[in-house]
Amino acid sequence: MLSARDVVGAHLARIEAINPRVNAIVTLVAQKAMEEAQRADDRLARGEDVGPLHGLPIAHKDLQPTAGIRTTFGSPVCRDYVPDEDSPLVAQLKRAGAITIGKTNTPELGAGSQTFNPVFGATRNPYDLTKTCGGSSGGAAVALACGMVLIADGTDMGGSLRNPAAFCGVVGMRPTSRLGLAPGTESRKLVPGTGRHESWQLLSLDGPMARTAADVALLWSGMTAATLPSFDRGFKGSRLAWSMSFANLPFDPRVLTVVDSQRRAFESLGCRTEHADPDFSGADEAFKTLRALAFVNKHGSFIRQHRERVKETILEELDRGERLTADDIARAEDLRAGLRQRFERFLADYEFLILPTTQVPPFDVDQPYVKEVAGTTMTSYIDWMKSCYFISVAGYPAVSVPAGLTPERLPVGLQIVGREGDDWNVLRLAHAFEQVRGPFPPPAIAATLG
Repeated sequence: MLSARDVVGAHLARIEAINPRVNAIVTLVAQKAMEEAQRADDRLARGEDVGPLHGLPIAHKDLQPTAGIRTTFGSPVCRDYVPDEDSPLVAQLKRAGAITIGKTNTPELGAGSQTFNPVFGATRNPYDLTKTCGGSSGGAAVALACGMVLIADGTDMGGSLRNPAAFCGVVGMRPTSRLGLAPGTESRKLVPGTGRHESWQLLSLDGPMARTAADVALLWSGMTAATLPSFDRGFKGSRLAWSMSFANLPFDPRVLTVVDSQRRAFESLGCRTEHADPDFSGADEAFKTLRALAFVNKHGSFIRQHRERVKETILEELDRGERLTADDIARAEDLRAGLRQRFERFLADYEFLILPTTQVPPFDVDQPYVKEVAGTTMTSYIDWMKSCYFISVAGYPAVSVPAGLTPERLPVGLQIVGREGDDWNVLRLAHAFEQVRGPFPPPAIAATLG
């Protein structure tokens, strides 16, 4: 039987071999991890209870405070910041038995779906080192794709779990937003921040990432202290809305070709797939208003003190938030409420919605964001992520699972969206799809090491 020291040591060796080429793990605590692995082995030898994540190495997104381990938030202002306490999520994962080996790269303050910052630079896509890994949980996705960790946490406001998962050929889940809870519990919120319940806070949630849906489910059970359910469920007769023209958004043809090619895989499971597009009118305005409000509430004081050291897109977000009126916020809430009601009615007819995770495949690592999709000009640095952030506004659970590769051998993800609170069944369908799809091709940079 492998010991925790064996497992952690093997992953540290892989980090040493691969990480210099991709820049996914930006702070490494190898000795600390090996010491904790020894303590984990000792607890098991004494017959003590161990958690569901016992001995599994994990690297936390560099937005999660970690006691005694540098936490920069991707900001030069916090380059040398070492917290005294763990975030609630990190503390929970430790109780579940996971062993912290370091921190994964993220954009400055987690803003944007391209992982680069002035502290550590850019993280590169392991399928093509000239391409981006997406973001903002980009370091986590790359670390997983390269086999440097087995599980990783991320955060998702506008697609920060799902976008990098799609770009790197791994699985990322955004949980139900309404409560951000483990199924069957209502006392344990996974919403970072102050703990208040304003809807704008429910845009940003912690969530799990891994290489398979089953491993995502394992991590999710550890995050929420929930019992891991059986994945033995059939989907014969389940109605799926197959939306390749979601919200009339532009999609790169390569993305549509890959995702649409998997329709037969779902039908082979017994699913009934039908072309159907839910009404997401108002989603863009609602998201941008509530997102700007979130920046003011969460980061306003910090940004005002250090404006000269913060990137321009963050300043634009703060300035937009500070111009908001009570009427603007009320209108955004009304738009969001209307969208949720329409989507609830839509999912009364369809158990799941299937759509592309992203509107484009991975792009140049030196390009800050996408400015055009299929001939349509993007008017802001986040417009190319509407296929993700429209789902965030609705607040329903969604998972990105690898669908295939473009002709350039770049990963493409498909997004499975389920009913509110039905997180486990979203993961079950993702798992069932994986079984039909077969093993996903690993990046060449990792495959060469076995």
